[in-house]
Amino acid sequence: MEFPSQNIEKDKSTVKKMFDKIAPQYDFFNHFFSLGIDKLWRKKAVGLLKNTNPSNILDIATGTADFAIEAAKLHPEKIVGVDISGEMLKLARAKIEKQDLQHVITLQEADSESLPFKDKSFDAIICAFGVRNFENLNKGLSEMKRVLKPSGKIVVLEFTYPKNFPFKQLYDLYFNICIPFIGRIFSNDKSAYSYLPQSVKAFPKGKAFTDILDGIGFVNITYKNLTLGITKLYVAEKWKNN
Repeated sequence: MEFPSQNIEKDKSTVKKMFDKIAPQYDFFNHFFSLGIDKLWRKKAVGLLKNTNPSNILDIATGTADFAIEAAKLHPEKIVGVDISGEMLKLARAKIEKQDLQHVITLQEADSESLPFKDKSFDAIICAFGVRNFENLNKGLSEMKRVLKPSGKIVVLEFTYPKNFPFKQLYDLYFNICIPFIGRIFSNDKSAYSYLPQSVKAFPKGKAFTDILDGIGFVNITYKNLTLGITKLYVAEKWKNN
């Protein structure tokens, strides 16, 4: 199954430049726009890995490392965070050092669609709000499967749209008008927070995304809505003999 066509610019260089530019404001806007609920989403996602006791975790599109830091509560031997934005990684390193987690979390500037790791390197892979930025979704997800150990899990958080009245209408107003307006005022990149709702609209949601995971070869694929459908939490496994 191929990634659906989109009308937004998503080549790697454009996405990298955009996130490099907004990096200084990223954490503030991320928590502000989600009303701080994004912290609970990450906590819930990490909780799904608790019973698997992963030793080596890969955090795809780690950004400023919030997901990696939350995953450190699982007490793994190693967490590797990768991102194409060097500016985001600079902020992530400072945050990791502040929490004295540099012995657990290492960061690397890398393309998520061409991961610099050997096959079957990680027990679990996590990604929060990053897969929709892949230039080639199938390639990025295939790379995740390649470096995941057999029986390993991936846990993906991604924005979506609620369906029920009146929350859907209120969310449309907030997401499509308020966020871009506030982002244009305070961000270094006027287009970045217009890109956010556009990229969410274009991304395959729910079953459409799980069908793609299935086509790539993941198994035991599930998803659930979080916070009235603002976000979806996807979980999938790699076949034990793969």
